[in-house]
Amino acid sequence: MATRESHMSQSDLFSWNMERDPILRSTIVSVQILDTEPDWDRLVQTFDRGTRIVPRLRHRLVRAPFGLAPPRWVLDPDFDLSWHLRRSAVPAPADFSAVLEFARTEAMTAFDPVRPLWHSTLLSGLRGGGCALVLTVHHSLTDGIGGIQIATALLDFDRAGTDRRLPPEPSPERDGALRDLVAWNWSVGTDLLGSGVRATPRTAWRAVTHPARAARAGAALAASLFRLAQPVTSTLSPVMTERSLCRGLAVLDAPVERLRRAARSAGCTMNDAFLTAVVVGLRGYHDRRGANVDRLRVTMPISLRTADDPLGGNRITLARFALPVDIPETGDLMRAVDAAVDGWRSEPAIPLSGAVAAAFNRLPAGLLTEMLEHIDFVASNVPGSPVPLYIAGARIDRIYAFGPTIGTAVNVTLTSHAGTCYIAINADTAAVPDLATLTDCLAAGFATVLRLGGESEEAGADILGETPRSAPV
Repeated sequence: MATRESHMSQSDLFSWNMERDPILRSTIVSVQILDTEPDWDRLVQTFDRGTRIVPRLRHRLVRAPFGLAPPRWVLDPDFDLSWHLRRSAVPAPADFSAVLEFARTEAMTAFDPVRPLWHSTLLSGLRGGGCALVLTVHHSLTDGIGGIQIATALLDFDRAGTDRRLPPEPSPERDGALRDLVAWNWSVGTDLLGSGVRATPRTAWRAVTHPARAARAGAALAASLFRLAQPVTSTLSPVMTERSLCRGLAVLDAPVERLRRAARSAGCTMNDAFLTAVVVGLRGYHDRRGANVDRLRVTMPISLRTADDPLGGNRITLARFALPVDIPETGDLMRAVDAAVDGWRSEPAIPLSGAVAAAFNRLPAGLLTEMLEHIDFVASNVPGSPVPLYIAGARIDRIYAFGPTIGTAVNVTLTSHAGTCYIAINADTAAVPDLATLTDCLAAGFATVLRLGGESEEAGADILGETPRSAPV
């Protein structure tokens, strides 16, 4: 493994540092509903192959001496696949609510820091003959798109599967922590120096030939950096203000093509339609609570991933910005959401998000919590496979990715799969004590957006939702 890649990136370290405060815990729980029980031996082989294709799944974290570099990824000498891959029966009542309850517990449980930061459980005996595969991963291992890429490399396009060659096991790295520490700092320093040397002549030439333009560009970059990193000290929602360690999970399903059609009708993207549906749902939730709100603040991951990036890891930046809520006409609201999102995607500081993450990594845990817990919600849209996928002979019928709240009231993550949007809702139960009400409101928000695409008043019948049978504790 290359020197730079053997250490956490600043973005990965940012996710890991959130563990200093459990409210910011960055656990991703993916629930896959399978049409039948997979062949266990094939499932074990699939995961074994995955840990060879993505060696980080066999790595644990080791802190650098004196904190002079980010923690290193080191091959776990005690790696035991049977510890990470488990199987159990779905507890009573053996329906989807029991699966959600299991996943809820996973979302609230910390990882063992001396082992690789993931595990998976096959829950068999689901009512109707199906199974659930629950994968729990720390966000520092991968972002949403990276997770989909890993899954695509492992899954099959038919039930029979593909006879794939098993790659060799990852080789342990050389033992030389101090030498590696020096090499990492040397690599970072030479990269910064090289970038500066390459950039200085261009910057100097622009300053001489176009001084006013250079000054404006510098001021714009400085302002953009401030917007990206500025503290947020107040919650815009007057209702979703409390924070705790307890979580509640719920889900919604919506048709991909109808959501895409609604987006096209307003001249926007499917991500804009998704965000608008969430905003309309949250507006309805505040209405039911007797509160007026004109804006809500969102944390939205912006992907920086390129085709040359390796599998896994985080290639995102977290933009925090306010979205309008009080625009009554749905098309106008979607276009306003589109303008807000497009503005942030175009921020000059976005390519410097690694440097911003490095600055955040040096903040005390309490200050980091103060900066993040006043955001109202997280929203993430993860494009998945347009065709059915299989694992160890079982078809994946539904995929729900419950992203972490990271200090907000609720995380709403959409994963598209085989023509359906699977929407996972992970709520802080102190901020949202009535999760069933919020789920109903979000379902109404999606129905409202679907009608924008020319759907009938019965469009909401296509929005299917479910919350745990027992109330979250």
